[in-house]
Formats: sequence, C-alpha cells, structure tokens
Amino acid sequence: MPFNPRILILTASYGNGHIQASKALQQQFFRQGIEQVKIVNLMKEGHPWIYSITSSLISKSTKSSKLGIDYYGWSYYLTRETKETALFQKSMTYLGQKKLRELIQKERPDVVVNTFPFGAAPIVCSSMGVKNFTVLTDYALHASWLHPKVDRYYVATEDLKQQIIFKGYSKDRIVVSGIPLKQEFATASIREQSQSLQKKIILIMATENGVSSYLDEMLDTLLLLHDCQLVVICGHNKKLKDRLQVEFAAYKEITILGFVDNVHEWMRRAECIVTKAGGLTLTEAIASRLPVFVYKPNGGQEKENALYLSRFGVASIANKMEDFYIHIQQFIQHPTKSRDMRARMGALQRNQAAAHIVNDMMMILEHQIMSASI
Repeated sequence: MPFNPRILILTASYGNGHIQASKALQQQFFRQGIEQVKIVNLMKEGHPWIYSITSSLISKSTKSSKLGIDYYGWSYYLTRETKETALFQKSMTYLGQKKLRELIQKERPDVVVNTFPFGAAPIVCSSMGVKNFTVLTDYALHASWLHPKVDRYYVATEDLKQQIIFKGYSKDRIVVSGIPLKQEFATASIREQSQSLQKKIILIMATENGVSSYLDEMLDTLLLLHDCQLVVICGHNKKLKDRLQVEFAAYKEITILGFVDNVHEWMRRAECIVTKAGGLTLTEAIASRLPVFVYKPNGGQEKENALYLSRFGVASIANKMEDFYIHIQQFIQHPTKSRDMRARMGALQRNQAAAHIVNDMMMILEHQIMSASI
C-alpha cells in the first residue's frame, strides 16, 4: 500500500504571503497523490480575539509608518538577532501550544509544516514525536524563524542558508529550495512578449494596506509616461477600486481591477511591476522574469526583501516620487535595462520550489518508516 501521510500546515494571515505559500505546498501534495493535507491559521482559529487585535496593530503600524511612526519596523529590527525580547513572538508561542496539542491529537499528522514562525510548533512537535519542518517565506532572516527543535529548514537562497549555519545550525538541516509558488507561476517563465505596437503594461499591485496613501499621486505621475498602460489590481479592497474608477474614469491609459485570479497572466504580459516587497509577490515576479519597482517599502522584512533583490539588480527602490518616476522612465526608455534585469532574474529562479520541498519531505518520512521497520 503506498505511503499516504497526514500533513498539517500551520500558517497565519499577517499578510497574504504565508497563506499563499501554504496553498502552493498543499497543491503540490495533492498533485503527488497525497490527499490528507490540512492548512490551519493557528492564531485565527485558536485565539480569534487576540488575532483580531494583532492584525489591527500591524495594519495601523503600516499606515502610521507613512508618518514616521513605524513601531512594527522598530520591533522587527529590535528582535532581528534574538527573539528573546519579542513579546509578540513569546505570546504566540505560549498561546499556540495548547491549540496545537489539540490539533495534533485530533488530526494525528505525520508531519507539521510551518510557513509562519510559530515557536510553539517545534516545541510541541518534539514533545509529541512529530516531524516539524519550517518553510521561510522571505529573503531576509529573522530570529523568530529559528528554533533548535526544527527538523528541517527550507530557504529561498544560499545566503539564507549560510546565515542560519552561522547561527550554529547544522547545514544538513537546511535546504535551499526557493519559496513555494502555485503551479501557474512554476510554469510562468515563458513570457508573453508584447507586440511592438501595443502599449507597455505597468502592473501596479494595490492590495496592501497603506498603498492608497500615495496611489493617486503615483498614477498622476506615471501618466506622464508615453505609450504605457497602467493596470492597477486592488484585490479585495472594493472601496479603493470604486474610488479609483470614478477618479480616473476619463483616462483610457488606466485600467482599474479588483480581485483577479489570473495575476500570473498579467505578470506575463506586463513590462514591469510596482509592488510592496512581500516575499511571495517578489518570488512570483522572479518566476515571471518581471522587473520590480518598490516605492517606500515598509520597515522590517519588506524593506530587507527589497534591499536583497536590489543588490542583485532585479528590483529598484525609491522613497521619493520623483526618484520613482525617474527609475521607471529610464527603464521604459532603455530596453537594454529590461533585458538585463530579466536575465539576472533567470539566475535567481527556483520555480519548482514546492515540488522540491514536498519531495524532500516525503523522502525524510519514507526513510523514517524504513528505519522504524528494521
């Protein structure tokens, strides 16, 4: 009888990236015939009241950071090297342990996978004899991801692996896999080249909190570009979508969209993307070989993600609107910049990360079973 393990994936909806990585892994497990895969938003399901408060605090921090009061960013850098002073992480570790024990007793998983840094998971899994794997969803390392009882780490880059080794962890427990993407992005490297007579599409992701504070100014500025079509994706923010559709109704150069389920198709068609620097969105752009422009990245992992990719010449960062416009204008006017950025993106691509991770997990589990039977 083929081995069909039970998989429990723990995640959190503080930002959309952790959820999307979890769904990509679940999709890959299903593709490989592994059917018992459950995703659990641990804080939302286990402690909905606290989840609501913490979500609100993060959202307000994103907005207040535009005024120079970035307490989330401050907290990130204060606790980056050590999580001992991270009250938020301590609270989540303590609160998550009881719920996780109940989940494991109910679901009886063979492995627990983290796509969010829950300190409770390695502690509880170790005590209950369950394998625990962690999938990092950023390009920058934070101490909250690290725990001596994690059985395996899956990371985006060789740089991250070396940083974790430097912290005292065995290299044999760290796999450079890339960040898992859904299958539509795993096959997105073949770009749909625009016809020479068509306008160049600038894709603008307006799905994150805080973007609306400068979006009108950004659109007015980008309208100065010639032969460009601005496509704005507002996601589930219907209020923003409705407002923009009214304000820019007279401009045929601007297309306003709400939630779309074919972002991968828009990425293949676009000339570049303007986005916040979440790990998943950046990885999707790399998979699509779509040059990235980041305006005023939020402090913390977003800023660090953007800085990391900018060092490889595949992302451009600006904190002033005039600089942002100059960067995109030069990119649009000089096709060689686009070709160079896309070529560098090709070197960073790890589009089969989900398959790599799932195959490695299955190999470990199968080896565990064989060892137990001897």
